[in-house]
Amino acid sequence: MTAPHPSRPTESAMRRALRRARDGVALDVTEAAVLLQARGDDLKDLSASAARVRDAGLEAVGRPGVLTYSKKVFIPLTRLCRDTCHYCTFVTVPGKLRREGRGMFMSPDEILEVAREGAALGCKEALFTLGDKPEDRWPEAREWLDAHGYDDTLAYVRAMAIRVLEETGLLPHLNPGVLSWSDLQRLKPVAPSLGMMLETTATRLWSEKGGPHHGSPDKEPAVRLRVLEDAGRSNVPFTSGVLIGIGESYEERADSLFQLRRVQRAYHGLQEVIVQNFRAKPDTAMRAMPDAELEELAACVAVARLLLGPEARIQAPPNLVDREYGLIIGAGIDDWGGVSPLTPDHVNPERPWPHIDELAAHTAESGYELRERLTIYPEFLQRGEPWLDPRLLPHVRALADPETGLARPDARPEGLPWQEPDEGFTASGRTDLHTAIDTEGRTGDRRGDFDAVYGDWAALREQAAPGMVPQRIDTDVRQALAVAADDPTRLTDDEALALLHADGPALDAVCRVADDIRKSVVGEDVTYIVTRNINFTNVCYTGCRFCAFAQRRTDADAYTLSLDQVADRAQQAWDVGAVEVCMQGGIHPDLPGTAYFDIARAVKERVPGMHVHAFSPMEVVNGAARTGLSVREWLTAAKEAGLDTIPGTAAEILDDEVRWVLTKGKLPAADWIDVVTTAHELGIRSSSTMMYGHVDQPRHWLGHFRTLAEIQQRTGGFTEFVTLPFIHTNAPVYLAGIARPGPTARDNRAVTAMARILLHPHIPNIQTSWVKLGAEGAAEMLRSGANDLGGTLMEETISRMAGSRYGSYRSIRDLEAIAEAAGRPHRPRTTTYGEVPPERMTAARASDGHLPELLPVLDGAGGAH
Repeated sequence: MTAPHPSRPTESAMRRALRRARDGVALDVTEAAVLLQARGDDLKDLSASAARVRDAGLEAVGRPGVLTYSKKVFIPLTRLCRDTCHYCTFVTVPGKLRREGRGMFMSPDEILEVAREGAALGCKEALFTLGDKPEDRWPEAREWLDAHGYDDTLAYVRAMAIRVLEETGLLPHLNPGVLSWSDLQRLKPVAPSLGMMLETTATRLWSEKGGPHHGSPDKEPAVRLRVLEDAGRSNVPFTSGVLIGIGESYEERADSLFQLRRVQRAYHGLQEVIVQNFRAKPDTAMRAMPDAELEELAACVAVARLLLGPEARIQAPPNLVDREYGLIIGAGIDDWGGVSPLTPDHVNPERPWPHIDELAAHTAESGYELRERLTIYPEFLQRGEPWLDPRLLPHVRALADPETGLARPDARPEGLPWQEPDEGFTASGRTDLHTAIDTEGRTGDRRGDFDAVYGDWAALREQAAPGMVPQRIDTDVRQALAVAADDPTRLTDDEALALLHADGPALDAVCRVADDIRKSVVGEDVTYIVTRNINFTNVCYTGCRFCAFAQRRTDADAYTLSLDQVADRAQQAWDVGAVEVCMQGGIHPDLPGTAYFDIARAVKERVPGMHVHAFSPMEVVNGAARTGLSVREWLTAAKEAGLDTIPGTAAEILDDEVRWVLTKGKLPAADWIDVVTTAHELGIRSSSTMMYGHVDQPRHWLGHFRTLAEIQQRTGGFTEFVTLPFIHTNAPVYLAGIARPGPTARDNRAVTAMARILLHPHIPNIQTSWVKLGAEGAAEMLRSGANDLGGTLMEETISRMAGSRYGSYRSIRDLEAIAEAAGRPHRPRTTTYGEVPPERMTAARASDGHLPELLPVLDGAGGAH
């Protein structure tokens, strides 16, 4: 497939675009497409503008006049692939490998031999390159993995990366192709950087027969852009770039660069952008395609520099530039990429690497010094958490210049253990925050890295705007009410939306219908549980934009509890009648992979009868990634350690349109669903939740309810549904001016009532939150379809850090008073809504369900209790 034949831009269009480039004015796609066609003197003009931007960027990071490269070995882990790119000679087939006497994958011994030889030559990077998911296409690949004990190719990649770290000291850079969000969590702990070329956003090159990517599922542009976004969300230093000359138009090439800029603006996770020129190869479907000319490459480098700005690190492979080093340096690169003194470029084997001394000499001819870097760029190393896993820090520090972050020229890699940080579970920070939050409050309204950890707020405002547009509703509310009263399961989406938008007398009617359903399903009793929340750490770098609880480890309000402190708090709760501890925490980078097992075990050893309700789906995925286990294996081990049920938090809204505004790095909706369904299949029940009233609309609530109902019909594992109104006061997404100030009273009633209606008959228990709504608000929800008040909590820090005005705990008498205000009887329950043993009830009544040292707090009306 050839590119559409463009007409050359007019002289005036080129002059205008060049002038805007010289003046530093933002370019649009049309102007970028014009500049991509600059040749001759126009290219010199364009390159001069790009070089000025590059030089300013190098000056800003403290290495003026320095271009970098990485001394590496190339490890082609497998040359099998499920894709069929028409220009690729790297990929082969099983039969050819057998004829050559090769295995389907490089063996561990072969990998380590290459890595050791590279280390002896002073290499510091081990570049793992391989085809995408070969086991999905080739039975031979599946058989090899099974025979060697690996669930999939990525499990082998992970294992070999660890062995390279431990036995050679080389730093892995992994290029395994398309990765899911959960795949990135698996690989981040074993490699300082990962990568995948975007190549192009020209969908027609993938979708149309004859296109270079036709028949290659992993080359769909939308899929590859999602990988770049997920990498940014996961704080993974990531390499990407464009491949030019494969049939794309100049406008499509420009769009690819703009998409890279969009991702970089949003997440700041692209550590380098490669501009690579197509080189035709024999024995490929595109062998007759002309190579991309070097002036074309230079123009693309220059436009990439202008669009991505001085902060970007832009690279061109030195073995593909036909010794025209000065042309490419002049266009604005600041990096030559990986260069190997040992292994060939297995993707372009006909193009040998230049000798490093030769590359340094050519770089010097252009007035620049060539310096060696590591696979993780200095800027990302200096950012520190959360961009580099603590288990990799010793390996990187052993090779990095502490002042510049570049490679130490005299450093020779040596194997180091890949292990958890020494600190482990050590009490630190403001461990009294669970009580001090009510008496002293939080130190500040935001964490210290507010402007960096959440991504780009301006880009986020643009992203959030479409999802916040209200929807016009024309469905007859009276007809929808009639259906809801007769048989809620027959409500159409349009009818359900009409009821979710109801107000005034119509909303009163919706709440009456919901309350009638509640009576018929669970009766009049209002239930509650005597429980204690234990938030074992608030150190977290996930970047949830609604969360005011998470702190950097250096922030004044940061803390981590020791295992003894967790067990002590569980014992205190048991002594005052608790039947459950609910334990959740931040995603602390230093907690060991076994931390969650240790926490559950510590509680069970101290208080064998305590029900352990712990670890959100995000924590489950984090634990699985850290230990190298699958979600199923991890949950099985957690259950053996003492986990009884899991909270269905981290759901927020199960719609990624909303989710990726609310959070930078939390697990996608599909992964949340996978965790809870897997837990249910293992006999680990869970709650379900929805946080609403931020950047969402009723249509998102409806989708969320439908998803939960569908899961419950399959698994039956949800014990309840919990409404979680958004607390806006200290929430970053509100402080940044994006979210609205929480749900209205109308929203709260509508969500509670429609939860009862839309989840009927699948989830019988609907819980309201006194923490977020106060006593009067909770009583109103009990009249709108809810039947449960949640727990005494004893300590509640998350909502209080966000700005909730309703305290950290409620006594048993407080909760019973809320039920009585709604005109209803009350009774305690267990986590799974069973009867509470008499011994527990006696202990709870004696203490009124709270710890004796807790001080009175002020409620919303200003009175003490």
